[in-house]
Amino acid sequence: MTLDELIKPAHVFAGLRGGDKPRLLQEIAARIGPVLGVPAAAIASALAAREALGSTGIGEGIAVPHAQVPQLALPAGFFVQLARPVEFAAIDGRPVDLLYVLLSPPGDHAAHLALLAAGTRRLRDRAVAAAIRAAGSPEAVRTALLGG
Repeated sequence: MTLDELIKPAHVFAGLRGGDKPRLLQEIAARIGPVLGVPAAAIASALAAREALGSTGIGEGIAVPHAQVPQLALPAGFFVQLARPVEFAAIDGRPVDLLYVLLSPPGDHAAHLALLAAGTRRLRDRAVAAAIRAAGSPEAVRTALLGG
């Protein structure tokens, strides 16, 4: 599965205002739930449980919240650009404004990690991150993220 297949146009949210990390994860889950037909509470719970193990804030304003959700049959990726950075306990101490959210069904850990790495590599490219931050719409954000 490619990032283009994983992050569909309806999977990009730009300009979200999260307030703080727990509220942001709730807001993300509330937006993702209807897209996937999965209860938002199940998504929020899975993301919060993963964050309880350690922050997914990888530095440079980027976080990669991810979780396995039993209600899913296939992996789904989402991209979130925040209107204002949110404190996320990232490894460099900087607040986060770009999030790549990966949800997968339980079981295939290798596929989950491969998809997580693919999205993370794109965001860690400084030119890609800058283009995303300069984008003015979800469509422009997706184009910048996917490179074309």
